[in-house]
Amino acid sequence: MNSHNPPDLPDPTTVLDLIDAFRRSQTMFTAVRLGVFGHLYARESTAAELSAALSAGASALERLLDGCVGLGLLKKQDGRYSNLPVADTYLRPDSPHSLCGYVLYSAAALYPMWGHLDDAVREGTHRWKQTFDLDGPLFSHFFRTEKAMHDFLMGMHGFGLVSSPAVVAAFDLGAFRTLADLGGATGHLALAACERYPKIRAIVFDLPGVIERVRRYAIHSPVVDRVTFVPGDFFQDPLPQADLFALGRVLHDWREEKIRLLLRRIWERLPTGGGVLIVEKLLDDDKTGPLPALMQSLNMLVCTEGKERTLAEYASLLRDAGFAGVRGARTGQPLDAVLALKR
Repeated sequence: MNSHNPPDLPDPTTVLDLIDAFRRSQTMFTAVRLGVFGHLYARESTAAELSAALSAGASALERLLDGCVGLGLLKKQDGRYSNLPVADTYLRPDSPHSLCGYVLYSAAALYPMWGHLDDAVREGTHRWKQTFDLDGPLFSHFFRTEKAMHDFLMGMHGFGLVSSPAVVAAFDLGAFRTLADLGGATGHLALAACERYPKIRAIVFDLPGVIERVRRYAIHSPVVDRVTFVPGDFFQDPLPQADLFALGRVLHDWREEKIRLLLRRIWERLPTGGGVLIVEKLLDDDKTGPLPALMQSLNMLVCTEGKERTLAEYASLLRDAGFAGVRGARTGQPLDAVLALKR
């Protein structure tokens, strides 16, 4: 009888890692929801001490805390837990750089909708109705409750604090005088532009319900006197007067026909020589990377009408609206930048 060695099998590490990936996310989500990192900022604690403060079972909480140690979020020494700097900075609710809003929004809204990704792929539509029985305008879903609005805005704020300084540095914007940030939320992009360019003034233009809640996030900035918050709907209301419009994480929400409408409105409002700055994750030309942009494009499938795009796709949309001189820049941060001009 002849014996044959079986062929070498490929390394299963990638598959095994992906099987475990949601467990890691949920460990962090749960620790944030329970308030672990906020409590450990004040003092290091044992699992028993923390369980009393958080109304959690000591043995079960210890497993969660040890999981956070394994994830590189907490430190454990002699049975006492404390935050590592990454958790103090990004997972503590009162940190100025907190990403808790995005964590809470991901846990409460995105995670359940991603459970219906198969249906989203089959039908090509978002999952708000299927998951939460919600109809109506898209952003009424994001803002369906006061807490949902707060978590979403804080998520965009924390994400923007990471990306906006690099975005406004991607091109020399010093020749512009007034930046209108459409859908600008807490004003992180407008503030970053004013901090980098001393002659720029900025307008944050967003829905009335957003504007009335976000002014307070700018009050501690040294450039707050150069930023104005204006309520409005950029699809329907008159746009502010500006020579540079910014669209940060806006275009990826919408289909091409709505994007063309918005870009044309901007083009008509701009003076000759004015520009539009698009802030999004850029897909590679062949759409096989980078991985964060691919995952975000799937995220857009489950929760919006839109998707992520390549620089060439944005350039085509911009040229259709009348813009020229389209340039793209990878920032090295979660969001990239595209600049185009009205000739």
